[in-house]
Amino acid sequence: MKDLTNGSIVRHILAMAPPIMAGMISIMICQLVDLYFVSGLGDAAVAGVAAAGNAGFLVNGLMQVLGVGTVALMAHAVGRKDRADANLIFNQAVALSVLFGLLTLVAGAVLSRFYMRSIAADQATIEAGTAYLLWFMPALALEFVMQVIASALRATGIVRPAMLVRVLAVVINIALAPVLISGWGTGYALGVAGAGLASSIAVAIGALMLLAYFRKVERYVAFNPAQWRPQPHHLKRILNVGLPAGGEFAMMFIFMAVVYYVLSDFGAATQAGFGIGQRVLGLIHMPALAVALAAGPIAGQNVGAADAARVRETFVKAALIVTTVMTGFMILAQVRPQLLLAGFSNDRETMEIAYLFLRIISLNMIAQGLIFTCSSMFQALGNTKPVLLSSATRVFTYSLPAIWLSTRPGFRMEYVWYLSVAATTLQAGLSLWLLRREFRKRLTPVRPAETAAQAEADAVAPPARAPA
Repeated sequence: MKDLTNGSIVRHILAMAPPIMAGMISIMICQLVDLYFVSGLGDAAVAGVAAAGNAGFLVNGLMQVLGVGTVALMAHAVGRKDRADANLIFNQAVALSVLFGLLTLVAGAVLSRFYMRSIAADQATIEAGTAYLLWFMPALALEFVMQVIASALRATGIVRPAMLVRVLAVVINIALAPVLISGWGTGYALGVAGAGLASSIAVAIGALMLLAYFRKVERYVAFNPAQWRPQPHHLKRILNVGLPAGGEFAMMFIFMAVVYYVLSDFGAATQAGFGIGQRVLGLIHMPALAVALAAGPIAGQNVGAADAARVRETFVKAALIVTTVMTGFMILAQVRPQLLLAGFSNDRETMEIAYLFLRIISLNMIAQGLIFTCSSMFQALGNTKPVLLSSATRVFTYSLPAIWLSTRPGFRMEYVWYLSVAATTLQAGLSLWLLRREFRKRLTPVRPAETAAQAEADAVAPPARAPA
């Protein structure tokens, strides 16, 4: 366990962010590797895999419920030096991870084809996306237990083991992808199904490695089967913090589904170009997201320790770092987008669309970085409802105008990207305002006599009257 209530905040962020980023990039690389090898199968295959990947936003929403709830409550417990509560929260989250994993497998088997029919441009894309989803669902199901273990480690200030496991899983996925997709060395090509299977095998091996590490090395929290029996009060604590954060990913799913819907009339090449650009954009966002995720447990432990000044300082330092990083990527995307998109498709039309998408959408990179940082602070405070509110605002200010514009004569795909920039900028402004309000409500001077129960109550429910 690492105490984040003392020492340089910037040093803590810079120590934790690179391993977090490496772990996230490894996940994104798995998806990009799939797209790279699938690109040889044609535009329909690329569009199918890219569109199917959007279903991951829903599953990631459930993962956020577990991850955010676990990190926030465990970080508070660590800050209060309450090891018993940290262990109880961890084991209740483990029980939830098993349930969510099983639900994911069932939903994938029943709903994959229906989902692809609702957003795909043609039958070939439907078939490709459905095949990919069915073989990719085991990977998503296994991610739940990995999310809980990694979140528990992050709450205690430990991030390197999860990163190493992610990197090893990527190496395995890269090795398996050409074998299973294209039939290298075997002569038996599985196509898009092989892409999903490669990811599932890699994640399964990664889950076993992370589980072995946790059982052998971790000492602050541990698996305790006696605490796996559902305890409604503690499950409610996790869900109160986690559900609004999970709802944020559900909002992103709706947002992306609307994009695919309004682009469906432009054909598979347009959806493929958007899919490639969106995946690369996600990779570009990783450094800013890693900084925000590193700031979360730092702020969370200090919320538990009732150090208001240090919580505010964590936000300011993280926001400055994120803004600097995203400014650099925005300039690169404007000047040389081909450097970021090279190698993902040989189709000129597809890549021209990807270039256009990245140039326009990069205008909101700074705003997106600030959204990440604000979301992490809300999680640290133990109140993620404002995150859901700001995400819902973005969805509605984008989706309704986008659908309306798509019905107008002369509609162009560029309108979709410019509208996204405006909606994201609006969300960033709203997030900053909501966070400022939340700080004023929740961050009060240190009260040495405050009990652990009182500290948790303050983190869940704001006082009746905000301090001046």
